[in-house]
Amino acid sequence: MSLPNDVKASTIAAQAGGIIDTPSGGVVPPVQPSTTFVRDEGYALVNPDNIYSRDNSDIVRITENVLARLEGAEEALLFPAGMAAIAALFRTLPNGATVVVQSGIYWGTTKWLRDFSARREIALHEVDAADPEALAAACTAHTPGIVFIETPSNPWLKTVNIAHAAKCAHAAGGLLAVDSTAATPVLQKPLELGADIVMHSATKGINGHSDVLAGVLATAAPAAQIWTDIKTDRHDAGAVLGPFEAWLLLRGMRTLPLRVERMSANALKIARWLKAHPKVADVYYPGLESHPGHAVARTQMQGGFGCLLSFLVQGGAPEALAVVGKLKLFHRATSLGGVESLVEHRHTIEPHTGIPESLIRVSVGIEDANDLIADLSRALG
Repeated sequence: MSLPNDVKASTIAAQAGGIIDTPSGGVVPPVQPSTTFVRDEGYALVNPDNIYSRDNSDIVRITENVLARLEGAEEALLFPAGMAAIAALFRTLPNGATVVVQSGIYWGTTKWLRDFSARREIALHEVDAADPEALAAACTAHTPGIVFIETPSNPWLKTVNIAHAAKCAHAAGGLLAVDSTAATPVLQKPLELGADIVMHSATKGINGHSDVLAGVLATAAPAAQIWTDIKTDRHDAGAVLGPFEAWLLLRGMRTLPLRVERMSANALKIARWLKAHPKVADVYYPGLESHPGHAVARTQMQGGFGCLLSFLVQGGAPEALAVVGKLKLFHRATSLGGVESLVEHRHTIEPHTGIPESLIRVSVGIEDANDLIADLSRALG
């Protein structure tokens, strides 16, 4: 069974792209764990699509196809982690290349890119991409092969104008890659706004259950040389996702639109409550009218502003840690996008990044928003 081309994301996700298990009649796609596939007496493949599971897995292909449809892409490729996807993208660059990368993004990305660029003699230029003039100036001055942005960013929730970033990258002869993890394909479509490649840590909101590591790259131009190079790199380096992980990821995706809708509504309600609290110095959430990137977010994010927010408490590390320590419903854990709400004192995790000691990052789940607010109220005292 195949779904019509004009169905909405909620239908694509709920029906796993229209895939059923034809031999059994099951409405859930099956998982095949075999790593190798048989040939007949004449040495022809019994299934021409499957030789060896590094690149040949039915459930991985099914999951990639669903992701591509949700993203509005022609093709999507799964990886064993978000960082593996980023690494495959940047390994396409030759030694001595130039890249422009948004500053203040997920620290794991920044650290890896700095180390990788130093090893490969790649000129890495970090810029506040939320400042359109600064981004344009950086692209003009450095003519990058790749411009890489993250919007909304983690943990600062900065919003970058994707269409503007694409124009800047293309005018300089480069490509735009967008980390859209915090938005998920439900809320934001970077490819429709001019991006060349979109990346997600599928571990986060796409999976949504804190039990699968995965990453994804997607493109609207699968014939482009960089995409061919990424596919080759994935195969040769073995950066592939296993069948069980792909099956779990697909199962999580079946509720993706519902989860994102609830999490976004919860996050906005909590952000507004925090903004009015006397012991909160500031709140970073693009859904707030007071947020510097709200106008851009409202234009390029449809249906909500995501689950991720950060706020500053009055005081410093002792006050922030006291709040985090008193929370009963928010799990004190790293990551984001799961159905359960998480809280993190970012300075404890990354003191070397200059993150404020009073910053608390929150990933809002699908619980009752009033219960979460009551928990925060008790913790803030």
